[in-house]
Amino acid sequence: MSPPTPAGRIRRLRRRITLLFTLTSAAALLGMAALAVHADDTSWRGQVDADLTVRVRESLAELSTGDAGQLLYPDPREGGYDCPAVTLFTGSPDQLTVTAQAHRPCVTVAPGQVKALADAAAADSDVARAITDTPDGHAVRLFAQPFVPPPEDTVSGVIVAATDITDSKAAHDRLTLVIAGACAVLTAVTALVGRLLAARAVRPALTALDQQEAFLTDAAHDLRTPAASLRLLAETGLRGEADHTEVLRRTLRLSTRMGDLVDGLLTRARLMAGALTPELEPLRLDQLVEAVVADTPADGHRVSVTAAPVVVLADPDLLRRAVGNLLDNALTHGHAPGGTADVEITVAVDGTVTVDDAGPGVPPEQVRSLFERFRSGSGSSGLGLSIAAWVAQAHGGSLTVTGSARGGARFLLRTPTRTRP
Repeated sequence: MSPPTPAGRIRRLRRRITLLFTLTSAAALLGMAALAVHADDTSWRGQVDADLTVRVRESLAELSTGDAGQLLYPDPREGGYDCPAVTLFTGSPDQLTVTAQAHRPCVTVAPGQVKALADAAAADSDVARAITDTPDGHAVRLFAQPFVPPPEDTVSGVIVAATDITDSKAAHDRLTLVIAGACAVLTAVTALVGRLLAARAVRPALTALDQQEAFLTDAAHDLRTPAASLRLLAETGLRGEADHTEVLRRTLRLSTRMGDLVDGLLTRARLMAGALTPELEPLRLDQLVEAVVADTPADGHRVSVTAAPVVVLADPDLLRRAVGNLLDNALTHGHAPGGTADVEITVAVDGTVTVDDAGPGVPPEQVRSLFERFRSGSGSSGLGLSIAAWVAQAHGGSLTVTGSARGGARFLLRTPTRTRP
């Protein structure tokens, strides 16, 4: 199994970030859901028990003692104790018997279950609670309260109250399902959001990796030919098959070209990576263009400049390189094979540098991709126009190409102006 590529490792990191984000969010959602369900369960159970406690206390208040010292209970046929259904047990804790119970109870519970809860309350001398099901499938809450009539100090009986909690329990179950469904939906949403955030987080790394690979591809592509030519010249010189002066002259030209290529590659890579930040300052664009034209060897070609005084806010080194690249492109491609280039450069008061040539022009199908690397014709690296476009964008301007009235290509480099003299 081959080791993962750098891009593969970055994508794997994105998946891990997404998974970690999703798991963390899911754990938080589940924790909050569990707290909400528990709080609702405690709430409705507490409300039911509070109602039963009130009912039991009312029943205890209505107990009285007869002439023979026996506990008297109101007539259950009066219907006051039907709902919640109340049952009175009296006797010693180990021998409780039913003294009175509801005449028409709203719920029917197996007597054995009621008696078992009463025995448990009497044995512990404390309140006992339970939930049971009726034969017809209803859920019932049982509440048993032992009592000690004065002046005695032992349990003399137990009052058991029962009420139907089917609706309350069903509402709690529905709430639980709703919360579970909401958690599932929110988990899916957080997974999607986590994937988007992870993709955005690793995008700079992938972009930097792509830029690195593009730089290496550019360097290998563009340096292969001059490197092979240098090797051929060296082999020719060693064999003595050519004049040493001519070999050295050609070697110097190739080494100069390689130096320009390396410089161009590094500039473009730094511009793409954002490592080369323009140091903006006010400068005379017309003087800069005239200086670039003066420093560029014409080699028999004709270059004319019409410049209006204008001040722009730009990085002088980067802008000089962009203008120089446009001029080099016009001198290289702005003429017929074997002919002489005739280039006109115009500097307008709005900060636009126009470079016109009388060459074959740019085919319409190549206009869109002209500023990509390796899109220039033979004899150049194809980086000049790409760098010029990047410089224009870094200054908040633009570089476009149209057809020239002279039949060739017209390049327009626009740079924001500062002031007009």
